[in-house]
Amino acid sequence: MNYPSLENAYVRLIPLRPEHFELLLPLSIQVDLYMYGPSDISTPDKLKAYIHDAFAKAKQGSAQPYIIYDKTKKAYAGSTRFGHMDTNHKTLHIGWTWLGTDFRGSGINTHIKYLMLDYAFTAMDMEKVAFRIDERNMRSRKAVEKLGATLEGILRQNLIVKNGFRRSTACYSILKSEWPKIKTTFFKSI
Repeated sequence: MNYPSLENAYVRLIPLRPEHFELLLPLSIQVDLYMYGPSDISTPDKLKAYIHDAFAKAKQGSAQPYIIYDKTKKAYAGSTRFGHMDTNHKTLHIGWTWLGTDFRGSGINTHIKYLMLDYAFTAMDMEKVAFRIDERNMRSRKAVEKLGATLEGILRQNLIVKNGFRRSTACYSILKSEWPKIKTTFFKSI
């Protein structure tokens, strides 16, 4: 469970540790992850279970969870992770990203995704990075499309979320061969 921090002038992604629970707790009550996904962080116990699950997956080698630090605001902003890491097929997912209300729409997410994508394709030598988003979550879908990701298709009613709703999942991806062009066009301001 040893992986590096990722950072630029605006944001630092720090490997998630147990002591980060207290830093994430006030932010977690601002977020309804369960509205669009299977994770619920709405209470301290549910946040602990969420973090415990992230640690378990990190120990198995299938995830790298981070706490997000906004260098501009000098404050912790939320959490994100690499997940479903498959070194044999050189694929992974970027997701489980959530931000407190003060950080949404600030541009920090673009910096987070740039750091993660660049690390995945260069240091980790991945061939494909995927994003899975509730089909109804147009804000997140538009954000991923602004990163240059391609919609591959929709998994119909594949997950149960809040109130027993069966969500359909929009599957997006970026390929390693696409990264050099995406890096210089979609992320040119970084």
